[in-house]
Amino acid sequence: MNHLPEPIHPHTVVRLPDGTHAYADQLPATFQGPQVVHQHIHQAPPDRTVQRIALGAGVGAGAVAAGVYFGPLLIGALTAIAANLAMLAFLALVLGWGVHTVVKSIGGPDGTQAAKNLAKASRREK
Repeated sequence: MNHLPEPIHPHTVVRLPDGTHAYADQLPATFQGPQVVHQHIHQAPPDRTVQRIALGAGVGAGAVAAGVYFGPLLIGALTAIAANLAMLAFLALVLGWGVHTVVKSIGGPDGTQAAKNLAKASRREK
């Protein structure tokens, strides 16, 4: 099977891109015929699996858009809350250790006994 165009007979009249006519054997050197450029663009479509599942489940497009917009905001807020709680827990631990150390060192025998009683009470609660 031949995919080449049929050859032009020398006495054939052709129309040039500027609208003028010329014999095929007198074509300018720059015009050798139409050039076809085959361009193949391969691009994967965006992944819309979550949106398709949500819309297929009867959720409206507004709810999908709200989830896309507010989802990262919710994750950020929860992360900030968790970080604040972790910092407060660390601060409470350090302050408790400081109070324990001060009471034990300054209080004398009564302070040492009070620190032991606190340690026993905290072990019983666990």
